[in-house]
Amino acid sequence: MNIEEYINSGILDLYVLGLTSEGECGEIELLASEHILIKQEIEKLRSGIEAYVKLQAVSPGPLVKPLLLATIEYSERIRNGEQPVEAPELTEVSRIEDYAQWLNRKDMAAPEKYEGVHVKIISHSPAMTCAIVWIANEAPPETHTDELEKFLIIEGECDIIVDGIKNHLVPGNYFPIPLHKTHMVKVTSQIPCKVILQRAAA
Repeated sequence: MNIEEYINSGILDLYVLGLTSEGECGEIELLASEHILIKQEIEKLRSGIEAYVKLQAVSPGPLVKPLLLATIEYSERIRNGEQPVEAPELTEVSRIEDYAQWLNRKDMAAPEKYEGVHVKIISHSPAMTCAIVWIANEAPPETHTDELEKFLIIEGECDIIVDGIKNHLVPGNYFPIPLHKTHMVKVTSQIPCKVILQRAAA
């Protein structure tokens, strides 16, 4: 067994979320007792969820619900047989076509009505999460201290405001968010701004 591939398959994420079957739970618990890396990954995922829940219990933001729903929906897709594929890393040379295999899927579309922000996760690993995000009007201010956030604009236009400095973006534009900088997104087009969003450990 390739331990790294098993960890990156998403099955451990499903396990800590309580979405695996009884048989899968038994298999994972056996593997965790035999492989320290699997045990450590489970502990890491549980700690991350606990920290996230505690943080949001103090100050739940408007992005909590869409991100949680997207995580559950992605977990269900994996459980139903979708093979995880690692999305390419966003860089200054990234193109919209690099994400065509997800952007062209009929199930990767926003509903006609949604509240503020809609999210579809396309790739997840311990190191990085990548998603398609639709922003109807704006995404509220955030500051990241331990993860790098990057955007690639797919449709619509927006201003990403970083510490008061406005950056106007159009389809095809790439924009990385600096650590420790407060930023927010304001849609400037008549249609929602559709982006590829990537978050990776700093």
